[in-house]
Amino acid sequence: MTIEQIYTGCLAQGAYYIESNGEAAIIDPLREVTPYLKRAAKDNAKIMYVFETHFHADFVSGHVTLAEKTGAPIIYGPNANPTFEALIATDGQEFKLGKTTIKVLHTPGHTLESTTYLLKDENGKDHAIFSGDTLFLGDVGRPDLAQKGAMTQDDLAGLLYDSLRSKIMPLADDVTVYPAHGAGSACGKNMMKETVDLLGNQKKVNYALRADMTKAEFIKEVTDGLAPPPEYFPLNVKMNREGYEDISEVLKRGHTALDAEDFETAANTTGAVVLDVRHQNDFINGHIPRSIFIGLHGDFAPWVGALIADTEQPLLLIVPEGKEEETLTRLSRVGFDGTIGYLKGGIEAWRHAGKDLDTLASQPAAEAAEKIRNTEQPVFDVRKKEEYRAERLTDAVNTPLGKLNSYLSSFPKGESFFIHCAGGYRSVIAASILKSRGIHNMVNIEGGFNILKADGLETVGQACSGS
Repeated sequence: MTIEQIYTGCLAQGAYYIESNGEAAIIDPLREVTPYLKRAAKDNAKIMYVFETHFHADFVSGHVTLAEKTGAPIIYGPNANPTFEALIATDGQEFKLGKTTIKVLHTPGHTLESTTYLLKDENGKDHAIFSGDTLFLGDVGRPDLAQKGAMTQDDLAGLLYDSLRSKIMPLADDVTVYPAHGAGSACGKNMMKETVDLLGNQKKVNYALRADMTKAEFIKEVTDGLAPPPEYFPLNVKMNREGYEDISEVLKRGHTALDAEDFETAANTTGAVVLDVRHQNDFINGHIPRSIFIGLHGDFAPWVGALIADTEQPLLLIVPEGKEEETLTRLSRVGFDGTIGYLKGGIEAWRHAGKDLDTLASQPAAEAAEKIRNTEQPVFDVRKKEEYRAERLTDAVNTPLGKLNSYLSSFPKGESFFIHCAGGYRSVIAASILKSRGIHNMVNIEGGFNILKADGLETVGQACSGS
């Protein structure tokens, strides 16, 4: 028996390959399915099943394409209602895979169709669970993504409480937990950095598995502090439930090189967002006016989803040479299939064509720290609320990047102000959005809060402020 976690860090997502005696199953695949096909070919194994733990909200799964290429059935747990052909399993149903068995454990709560898959070894012993978004390491899935009719997030949280205690907690401590996500995913609140653990350890460290916890306590804890889900989540659920275009067609269409004239014409006539995915320092030094920066080297796809939101939005790309296909692939993972093309020759081609370039006012943190000490220049912190609450500059105002459009009226219209994040990536995203909205009087702090703090600026936080 072989179990392999295929983890994609930029999405904090774990897909799984299971093989036994020449038969393989894939759980929660990403949209680009070639890695799973190659993995099975390496073992000379036939993919027998494509298991989905639920309709994912934060990425587009590869279930439809993988089923088409292999003939393997797509399997969901109870309550799933896809519009394509799939096998809707019953609670407790078992599937033979070589010498092993995969058992369906219906675990509603994150969503109504959420299902955990229990892997039994060739001797029938419980070996591992593939828990999807039902159970994370250190956390559980948020219960506010699948509210229907009169069902509230509290109702779903109550279902999740029952699922954990009736289906997962009774399992042996030596069962391995393989979740669908790790730290950084918006599908939970406070996940551990590890991506695999024993259930026994989770029973000790995961607040949601506390043996003496009442349902009321669980509902309060699991719903407390939930930030609103990103706006692209329902659009990804729709694609996962109804199907989608093959990624190869998406890549082919988007891989269109446009010279500066054609690129400018497309930008002016199609309503496309010009998305610059280079390093933030390159964007600072020169970019196309009104373009949006979301750097490929960071949490690229989730930020595109959160900030651009509409998966049907046409895009034009500024991409480092050789990174075109990677950019298109990562966009398609979160359902952004509308790329028109990219600027051939990059920003230098734009410059050589005599087109206008803009820059972003930016200062190293050490220089900015000196001005903050000696002036009253406003400072805006675009980190998440929980980061800000934990520790912040004394007079900084929190305008979280994920909801920046809601804070546009907070920024001064005339005087210059500073903007920072933790390390310098998110603040440039924020600055590019502000500039596209006509706000140009900001100075980005390079290196962000981490260096400002190291430079000795006064900070406050929960521990010392009591809030």
